[in-house]
Amino acid sequence: MTLERVRELYDATPFNPFTMHMADGRSIPVLSRKFIMAVPTGRTVVVCQPDGKLSIVDLLLVSELELRPNGTPRPRRGRR
Repeated sequence: MTLERVRELYDATPFNPFTMHMADGRSIPVLSRKFIMAVPTGRTVVVCQPDGKLSIVDLLLVSELELRPNGTPRPRRGRR
């Protein structure tokens, strides 16, 4: 995966949330433009989650970028 493709998603107007699927099976959601930053070397990005957790991602280990258009509803939680 290249930084250029991630930049395309970052710069998209309107921004569409996406998920980075890693080669080891992890999935890292990118919920907003505010939550992702590229390291100047161009091979690594830092993704922050709303709870404050950080993921440092080597872009060579990203196997897929999954887009979720803004109009797509999130899964509903059951009522209690």
